[in-house]
Amino acid sequence: MRAWRKRRGLSQETLAERARLHRTYVCDVERGTRNLSLESIDKLAHALEVSVTTLLSYPPADGADGCSAKTLAEYLLVDILLVEDRDDDVELTMHALENAKITNCIHVVRDGPAALDFLFGKGAYAHREKLAAPKLILLDLGLPKIDGLEVLRRMKSDPATRSIPVIVLTASVQERDFVASKQLGASAYIVKPVDFQNLSKVTPLLDLQWALVKPTPVTKA
Repeated sequence: MRAWRKRRGLSQETLAERARLHRTYVCDVERGTRNLSLESIDKLAHALEVSVTTLLSYPPADGADGCSAKTLAEYLLVDILLVEDRDDDVELTMHALENAKITNCIHVVRDGPAALDFLFGKGAYAHREKLAAPKLILLDLGLPKIDGLEVLRRMKSDPATRSIPVIVLTASVQERDFVASKQLGASAYIVKPVDFQNLSKVTPLLDLQWALVKPTPVTKA
């Protein structure tokens, strides 16, 4: 949790406020002196904008800052980029991914400029310049500052990001949005809210299960 908090640039006080928990509780959790309830885990994951599975998926770290160099490199390799500005839609999409047993790391950005910075390793995401691109982008069309269609146009115009599959998310049922998205290179289209049913319809079409779902370990009798 400490590694994710630092990755998000949050203080313990800010994380506690976002999760509606006491700062002492957050401090004790990071020190390993307090057990978490399922309710608290869910609150902390939501506050850090990651799925519960992602929050719990990293192995114990051994670095001085609570995370070894190898682990830091691993969790910077984001598999899914969710570009969505509405808190409710972020939460619903996270739940849909969990219900679909997609356990990859998910990074959330809230507007068009942040999405472009993330994809092209600029601004706050300059450290990502040499890291792997996400394997899938869930892109809301109704973004602030730069809309989703423009984000899609720019990433599909660049050879470095052109091949990344994009699932467009929109509250609109207008055909022109669907046509424009397809013309710009979107792989699929979901009318929000995102749920298990509409997500499960599009992922097989993209042949992404190998990339998104971690294999279940086989145990010998």
